[in-house]
Amino acid sequence: MGGKVKSKTVLVTGGAGFIGSHLVDKLVERGYQVRVIDDLSLGKRGNINPRANFCSEDIKKLKQIKPVFEGVDCVFHLAARPRIQPSIINPDESFTNNLLGTHNVLVAAKKAGVKKFIYSGSSSVYGDQSVSPLAETLDPRPKNPYALHKLMSEQLCRQFTDLYNFPTVCLRYFNVYGERQPTEGAYATVVGIFLQQKASSHSLTVVGDGTQRRDFTHVSDVVEANILAMESAEAVGQIINIGTGK
Repeated sequence: MGGKVKSKTVLVTGGAGFIGSHLVDKLVERGYQVRVIDDLSLGKRGNINPRANFCSEDIKKLKQIKPVFEGVDCVFHLAARPRIQPSIINPDESFTNNLLGTHNVLVAAKKAGVKKFIYSGSSSVYGDQSVSPLAETLDPRPKNPYALHKLMSEQLCRQFTDLYNFPTVCLRYFNVYGERQPTEGAYATVVGIFLQQKASSHSLTVVGDGTQRRDFTHVSDVVEANILAMESAEAVGQIINIGTGK
């Protein structure tokens, strides 16, 4: 690749969550000074790397989070209310956390002079498509509030890049799994549910006829994709699928 954008101080929103905590661990391991913003509504304090600087803040409150962005080179924005069904039940919560929250993080990052902004998007924006594998050039067809708000957040990132020359990269994740994934409750992942059921010697819950196909991506690959997006100057302004393509 071409020239690399080097960062020393990085900020991870949602850094106490499933994917965010793994990203924090890897960044700390590689010698970065890491700050974490998480309101711990879904994340766990025990997930936070002790070598990271933790700030218990809510991204919906712009005034409170602004100081945390000062002196940061790169922001990884993972804080969100994930999953489709909760967004259908409570679309307002999805809107304020997933869209308004992203707007606030973008505003705070731009004002602080952050050099790179990596957004964690979702393959759910594609909706139902007749082709496989899914390519970034396909027209999105969001079918629920969560997918819609993730798509609108991508568009916010693109707008900040186009209007303000603010460097953003959007990554679309496909069904991430791995250690620390939620195994119960409304935000549990399907792999997490299966592992919990197996550990309890219960039958696996299968929705439909069991012939559905999903592209599952290990959390370590998602972490590496985030770091590569930070390091690559060529990734700015792009939307990139993060999956196996299978």
